[in-house]
Amino acid sequence: MEEMFQMMRWDLILPIILIELVLIIVALVDLIRNKETNGPRWLWVILILFIQVFGPILYFLFGRKH
Repeated sequence: MEEMFQMMRWDLILPIILIELVLIIVALVDLIRNKETNGPRWLWVILILFIQVFGPILYFLFGRKH
């Protein structure tokens, strides 16, 4: 297990994790601020939180009413 931890390239993984977290936070804040969405809000929360990178992207493409 220790060998596997040392094999990970944190300099490559960390920026991806940070980008994903920022994307999730921005999508959730936008969902809270907007009163109208395409579809139920609870469904968008589930998609944003559990479908990794694609959930927030799907919300920004299809979930917002503008």
